[in-house]
Amino acid sequence: MQTIILEEPGKFVFTDTPEPERPAKGEATVRIRNIGICGTDLHAYRGKQPFFEYPRILGHELSAEVVEPNRHSKLKEGMPVVVDPYLSCGSCIACRRGKTNCCQSLKLFGVHIDGGMREYLNVPVDNLLPAEGLEMDQMATVECLNIGAHAVRRAELELGETVAVVGTGPIGIGVIAFAKIAGARVIAVDINEGRLSYCRDVLKVDATVNALDNPVEALEELTQGDKPSVVFEVTGNKTSMENSFQYVSHGGQLILVGLVKDSLSFDDPHFHKHELSLKRSRNGTKEYLKKVIDCIRDGKVDTESFITHRCAFNEMISRFDSWLLPQTGVIKAMVELS
Repeated sequence: MQTIILEEPGKFVFTDTPEPERPAKGEATVRIRNIGICGTDLHAYRGKQPFFEYPRILGHELSAEVVEPNRHSKLKEGMPVVVDPYLSCGSCIACRRGKTNCCQSLKLFGVHIDGGMREYLNVPVDNLLPAEGLEMDQMATVECLNIGAHAVRRAELELGETVAVVGTGPIGIGVIAFAKIAGARVIAVDINEGRLSYCRDVLKVDATVNALDNPVEALEELTQGDKPSVVFEVTGNKTSMENSFQYVSHGGQLILVGLVKDSLSFDDPHFHKHELSLKRSRNGTKEYLKKVIDCIRDGKVDTESFITHRCAFNEMISRFDSWLLPQTGVIKAMVELS
């Protein structure tokens, strides 16, 4: 089967690999139809992704159709499915408390184990979600958007609360979408004017701030001196993550969503004076995958403008470098298998 392997940072190889063996008990074989490209893939290509080893088959934002269903499941041959790419143990303290997204032995397709940049994949049936009413490309955005939905859940937003979302890439856009669904007033913060325009014109955020132009003062002006009570930091940039401590109101929350391969530091007197709540948000849960599917189906989340670039599977390697460039204007690139 056709497969793309990331052999080392900056080097993809298009090759043939054996098709998967017959699915084991509790698994089904699926044919991959769409692969969404996300920040994890870009970081891995650049050699900056934590929890990562080479060579690796990338791909965890996947839509698929069932080829060989498990006879003990409700799956049917030809059924379109969303792939939940997180494999959890089910028995560690996190899993026992329902926090499967931070399982002690979590394995993510395309990061810890080989993913979906290939024609066929064996997947546990519990990780395959039918998504009637969605197109295949929409289904491949569900996992990405779920990360934003989970971050918003972590914040426990109140109706009318003012939040800032720092970083308006695909995950940040997901945070914005679900913060708006929760009834928050949303300020988008970025250094890319093209993305800020998208947030204003398409996502209809309440305000935007360029992080290169005195963002603390701008946030204070927009909130009558208060600053946002919740800040979601989604850049994965060390400097931005550390600066975001200054963006939060007294008594507010900072939710770190982005991931950086580095250590972070903050000013403790400032942290203490503001009695900030600092939270981490990692991945998402199956419960919220279903919520995201419902929100897309009901028209509450727009994926049409979200997917800005497309290519066929055999064109991906030649296109990938361009997707790293800000001037390309990529929000979500989608790779399509025929």
